[in-house]
Amino acid sequence: MISYLIFFIHLFGIFAALDAIIKGRTSQGSIAWVISLILFPYLALPLYWIFGSRKFYGYVNARRKGDLQINDIAKSLKNNLISANLVPENTLQNQKVLVNLAEMPFTKYNRAVLLKNGDATFEAIFSGIEGAKNYIIIQFYKIINDDLGKELKDKLIAKAQNDVNIYFLYDEIGCHKLPKSYFKELKNVGISVSSFRTFRWFNTRMRLNFRNHRKIVIVDGKKAYVGGLNVSDKYLGIDPKFGFWRDTHVQIEGPSVQCVQLPFISDWYWATGKVPKLNWKPTPINSEKSNVLVLPTGPNDERETCGLFFVQSINSAKKRVWIVSPYFVPDEQVLTALQLAGLRGVDVRILIPEKSDLKITYLSSFSYLKEICNAGVKVHRYIKGFLHQKVMLIDDDISMIGTANLDNRSFRINFEINIFFFDRILADKVEKMFQLDLLDSFQTDYSDFLKKPIWFKLLVRIARLLAPIQ
Repeated sequence: MISYLIFFIHLFGIFAALDAIIKGRTSQGSIAWVISLILFPYLALPLYWIFGSRKFYGYVNARRKGDLQINDIAKSLKNNLISANLVPENTLQNQKVLVNLAEMPFTKYNRAVLLKNGDATFEAIFSGIEGAKNYIIIQFYKIINDDLGKELKDKLIAKAQNDVNIYFLYDEIGCHKLPKSYFKELKNVGISVSSFRTFRWFNTRMRLNFRNHRKIVIVDGKKAYVGGLNVSDKYLGIDPKFGFWRDTHVQIEGPSVQCVQLPFISDWYWATGKVPKLNWKPTPINSEKSNVLVLPTGPNDERETCGLFFVQSINSAKKRVWIVSPYFVPDEQVLTALQLAGLRGVDVRILIPEKSDLKITYLSSFSYLKEICNAGVKVHRYIKGFLHQKVMLIDDDISMIGTANLDNRSFRINFEINIFFFDRILADKVEKMFQLDLLDSFQTDYSDFLKKPIWFKLLVRIARLLAPIQ
């Protein structure tokens, strides 16, 4: 009996390895799965069932059923932006690539306010919630039922009791610690609440590897808040384990707010089968000159949009590329782009945390030091606390603030949203913010890795092998 069981486990391991070869999105990922499935099927096979999916096909199919209504909204919005002269007249060649990836144009007459760390971010978000008159959109990857989480709940309940419509979407993996009572209190006052429903059907129950990593708050279609912060006391810098929490959000006003609403209604439709009635009339801030592109990405994309976005952004740089990410596990395309930028004389700097909440990604980051540092890339490690922001600065007038990390999960597995700004004033603020963070960091290179003990080096090599499936 046991021999038959062993035979079938190895047989299924071979079938799964063939599936990984046929459907794998990268050769590195396919190789990692094939080796694991053939040599260690007892461990690798259940992991492959859970983590091996490349596409979020259920989302794609459900979205197609709602395409008529959602696409009508998108087309109407695009036409309104153009007819109202809210799209920049001239689009540079490198901008056209981003526009094609986003499938929406840049918009002008936006106002962008940089929100540094938790106190500033949630002060702005709560102020926006309190000023809401018609509706509020809340979408977070992680919400904890601590003081900040309870404050968010109380403010939403108060607005719902004042006849403000509220749509509350959460990722069930990120919010697995939230008690049912939290959602019950929201629903009792008429708030529309739904999980992202990663495993909504029996035949798709093993898709919990996919996460909706977006963090979006929208008020009345006039203000949007996007960035790296989830809802928890630790994001206020009071976590006993990590202490100070360094993160960045951005508040946006103007026509780009409607563009932020588009990925939300797709997510909401997937989760609920409904398209909420929202304000789709763009409101330009005529005194402002910020050109903004909203770039949602996810495993439902036909292209690998997030990875292509990073490659294009790095390749377009003439003067500098400064990137901040809590996780540095680039794929071959992004790694090559970073090397080439360094070799052509671009000032490339990568800022990552010295203290990490994911040991495997921390180990993986050491494995890239030789390749990128030899090409002239400068790597800095943040030591003041935990660095969680996702920010990029390109040349003198381009910046990006969003939810995507520099790793395979953000490139191919998570639903993300990044906001791209052509705004010299905002870029100057991002530059100053980056420089202040560098004061709380130290520069590292391959020589630091060579000083590590042999066991550490071995773990780094193993982590690098697993990078495509991290």
